[in-house]
Amino acid sequence: MKKLVFAAVTVVILGFLAISIFPFFWMVVTSVKPSSEIFGANAFRVIAENPTLSNYTTVMFEKNMLRAIGNSMVVSSITMLYVVIIASMSAYIISRFSFKGKNLLMGFILSVSMFPQMIIVGPVFNMFHNFDMLNSYWVVLPYATITLPIAVWIMVTHFKRIPLSVEEAAQIDGCSVWRTLWQIIFPLAAPGVFTTAIMTFIAAWNEFLLASTLNVNIRFHTVPVAINSLRTQFAILWGEITAAAVVVIIPTLLIVLLFQKQIISGIVSGAVKE
Repeated sequence: MKKLVFAAVTVVILGFLAISIFPFFWMVVTSVKPSSEIFGANAFRVIAENPTLSNYTTVMFEKNMLRAIGNSMVVSSITMLYVVIIASMSAYIISRFSFKGKNLLMGFILSVSMFPQMIIVGPVFNMFHNFDMLNSYWVVLPYATITLPIAVWIMVTHFKRIPLSVEEAAQIDGCSVWRTLWQIIFPLAAPGVFTTAIMTFIAAWNEFLLASTLNVNIRFHTVPVAINSLRTQFAILWGEITAAAVVVIIPTLLIVLLFQKQIISGIVSGAVKE
């Protein structure tokens, strides 16, 4: 009976994995097909009759995808840096000090992350237009609306796990609040900091609505916006879209694969209340 249950569970898990991986697999298959084989009788062939890398060369060297990747790297890195710094300071204050409205503040921070982006696009666009900040890397500022609330929640959880006795010992040795935060508390909360940084980077990398609204100039297009532009008046260039998607998934995929232990450690350590 146990073997039968184990076999059934294994089949279910393998089936779920197959369903999860299939879209990415088919995207890779489609990316090496010529346009004539993406549709029609050969559309469901796994191996193309005439495989080609023209979709990749066109996307990388003719459709400016390299520039879009560079823009996404800049925007995502800047967002990650300033969000981690602000979230760390905010989370430290929330986790270590008692004040009226603390729970209300945490609820408000969480509720901000649930606001539909469409609500803030109009006001943010008007503000950027008035300050002449459109078509620039200043787009990283409104990215805080989608990354900062969750970052604060993750960091608060990890800071609460650090015993107060550690800070008290540091204060006895003459450490200031800032020195205690950056040289003692911050390193001890490294798993949470790392998890927050990775999640913030990926969220900024995948963001589309703000980037497409605030940066219409092709010179500042990020990866999602550049992929969305791979179309003509009468057709969607599926071969180029899948090739671009494969290329831009690689950075985030490598990050997750290389640092999966640290990410899992950060998530799990923040999930246990001691």
